[in-house]
Amino acid sequence: MSIDAEAIADRRRLRRKLSFWRIAGFSGLIAAVAALGYAAADRMGYGAVQQQIARISIDGVITGNQRLADLMQRVGDSSLVSGVVISINSPGGTTTGSEELFRNIRRLAEKKPVVTFVDGTAASGGYITAIASDYIVARETSLVGSIGVLFQYPDVSGLLGNVGVKVETIKSAPLKAEPNPFTPTSPEARAAMQSVVGDTYDWFKTLVRERRRMNEAELTSASTGQVFSGRQGVPMKLVDKLGNERDAVAWLEQEKKVPKDLPIRDWKPRSDREFSVLAMTATAVDLLGFEGAAEVLRRSEAHAEIARLDGLLAVWQPSEK
Repeated sequence: MSIDAEAIADRRRLRRKLSFWRIAGFSGLIAAVAALGYAAADRMGYGAVQQQIARISIDGVITGNQRLADLMQRVGDSSLVSGVVISINSPGGTTTGSEELFRNIRRLAEKKPVVTFVDGTAASGGYITAIASDYIVARETSLVGSIGVLFQYPDVSGLLGNVGVKVETIKSAPLKAEPNPFTPTSPEARAAMQSVVGDTYDWFKTLVRERRRMNEAELTSASTGQVFSGRQGVPMKLVDKLGNERDAVAWLEQEKKVPKDLPIRDWKPRSDREFSVLAMTATAVDLLGFEGAAEVLRRSEAHAEIARLDGLLAVWQPSEK
């Protein structure tokens, strides 16, 4: 065979190899896109065209969240969803955010049977969320309750005095912009804020009384502001049953006639989860096996998020001591 013929044969073999790898690469790209699309659909509850129970997870600090409101609207309108489990692990958050979440769950409950599963903590605003359903299942060691409201603000007037800084204020009335961190709180300002806190506390207690069907004595015992374990919560009417998520689903099946053995699928907001630096670092530390360090980082992130909240809070903040 001549040298030219060999060169032509080599080029043909090379073209065939290149064609094979182009086709393989293109097929791999299609498969990857399909897998990502399926994962995204599964993440938002559209992974399978079959009847299912939707799981909506409420984790971390509660604030106003339009994406979560839109999610509940989608769940309520879906013909694939036969029932809903609200899985809660939250210390609470703002009172307005907790109220919004409560109202959204009640609207969802008008369309689908809903049950609450406390998978860790449902304190303060988290407990407001829990009582939006008609039945609450909690683990024995879960934390529930913390029925109360607080308003926090710093007082840096002493620090400003030490460094020689004075803040001058001109306002339309004595209680305008009170309390503020630049001057000691006056008795009048403290009384005004106490009135707001007291009124919101009454709203919280009324919600608990109505949703949990408590009498005044039971409400008084439950609304001291402290948290209770799931075991303590049952006789106090804060919780209906001790168990796991399967027990919550069993209630839907028995009491709401939801078909048995339906798959439970996670429904989440459309947008991707936002990761803070602390959250990503905690995940990396977890992967390396340093569980204690990861927990410290997550708690730091939670406290930082709570510190950024403004206004009245329905939140449980455990002591670091």
